[in-house]
Amino acid sequence: MSLPNDPSHAHGHAHHGSAEIPEARRRLALALGATWAFAVVEALAGWHGGSLALLADAGHMVTDGAALGLALLAAWIAARPPSTRHSYGLGRVELFAALVNALTMLAVVAGIVVEAWARFETPRPVEGALVSLVAALGLIVNLGVAWMLAHGQENLNVRGAFLHVLGDLLGSVAAIVAGVVVWLTGWTPIDPLLSLLIGGLVLAASLRLLREAVHGLMDGVPFSIDLDRLGRQLAAVPGVKEVHDLHVWSISGQRRALTAHVRIDDLQHWPAILDALHQTAEAAGIDHTTFQPETARWAPLQWHD
Repeated sequence: MSLPNDPSHAHGHAHHGSAEIPEARRRLALALGATWAFAVVEALAGWHGGSLALLADAGHMVTDGAALGLALLAAWIAARPPSTRHSYGLGRVELFAALVNALTMLAVVAGIVVEAWARFETPRPVEGALVSLVAALGLIVNLGVAWMLAHGQENLNVRGAFLHVLGDLLGSVAAIVAGVVVWLTGWTPIDPLLSLLIGGLVLAASLRLLREAVHGLMDGVPFSIDLDRLGRQLAAVPGVKEVHDLHVWSISGQRRALTAHVRIDDLQHWPAILDALHQTAEAAGIDHTTFQPETARWAPLQWHD
């Protein structure tokens, strides 16, 4: 607990509630409804038409629905206020949701690869016209859902849900192309071939999301922040002689936290220095900061003006 009357423990916090959280939940809810509604239609059409590309796309949409539901739940939990048990709040649940979504996408890709291999060994008839029609409708739905989620990419939780939708969008394109090729030429191997192509694209995006989610859960410095550069910027604030014990980490899918010790010559100038430090951190995308002023120099890792 900080003691306001003791300058040796003067801390400054910049904490801003995100006004975008309700809007993010609304977008996720709309995307969830549209995705699950069309998943049923696409699954039935894919089963009737015998298309792996369409079934794979329907499978994506089912997992999309689960991903969007998980992201929606995580966004709701993350919006709960801090408590005496969780002083930073429950925002880190968004990182867990992103991790789960990345892992489920890897499982979907593995399933597509297995089924595509089986289709190469045992080709099955495909109703090209039906597949192309349903996939075109799916593309429209996926474009709408992707548009709803496109503005929340700075939030790792929303990006995890968006990744599922992106996989679906690409799957719809693949199903359209496969349906047209089969309809015009009768060449059925195009169906599993395009499924493997889409699986490869989704795999790359899933691995990136997995890396960021694990990195955040391990309290790693966010990839968007250069710690050395930030340290030099803080040390360049007028009145600051040295910055050390600088730590930056993610406390939710979007919020960042910072703590640092700051050496200054005169504690009387601390309020103005603290305000400038807050502004520097906020410019770097960090909205929860704690700075400890010091008049003695001690630290192995330091940034100087």
